Amino acid sequence: MLGERVLFLDGEALVIDKPAGLPVDRPRDGAISLENHLNSLTFGFQRWPQPVHRLDRDTSGCLLLSRNPKAHARFQQAFEAGTVEKRYLAILDGVPEGSDGTIDLPLAKRSTAERGWWMTGDAKGKAARTAWTLLGTHDGRALVEFRPETGRTHQIRVHALEGLGLPVTGDPTYGVAHKGGTMLHAAALTVPRGTKEPIVAAAPWPDRFRALGFDG
Repeated sequence: MLGERVLFLDGEALVIDKPAGLPVDRPRDGAISLENHLNSLTFGFQRWPQPVHRLDRDTSGCLLLSRNPKAHARFQQAFEAGTVEKRYLAILDGVPEGSDGTIDLPLAKRSTAERGWWMTGDAKGKAARTAWTLLGTHDGRALVEFRPETGRTHQIRVHALEGLGLPVTGDPTYGVAHKGGTMLHAAALTVPRGTKEPIVAAAPWPDRFRALGFDG
């Protein structure tokens, strides 16, 4: 139950540790999604909470939901203004050169009948920037912290592949699938709220990272 995965809760906000494999939006195949759990996340309110942003289906970690429409609008504005601090952890299929930096690579959508759609670097695409820091290595793989300054679709996954030359381990779209899943985790989230205390949440270390030898 997602009610046991609450990281932050007050009168206008809820942050959960979304499990990997659970889509935020209802899939076309009708599989279980976040929507099927919203009734269990009301915590005394009649209104269901609503996700303010998205995490990819196979990405785990901090997901912000609003508990009323006014708060939802304010939180969305904070994301659009770039004032939300997001910290992701990823295991990469290889070790990048250097220890830190910033990837500045605009992104655009591509699609074909054979492959479907994906994102790629494109000078004419939407601006996308991600700061990164190498945290450790094990068995030829790297643990990297990513701090996206923008919120483009698949931003970290594409910036890892095209910016650092290494896909996220287990990424079925931009790399090679892994039995443990995609090794991308939304580790921490801070959302400013003006004069109110900010929303601050941190998600537990994922077991699938430990299985690959990276322990938080």
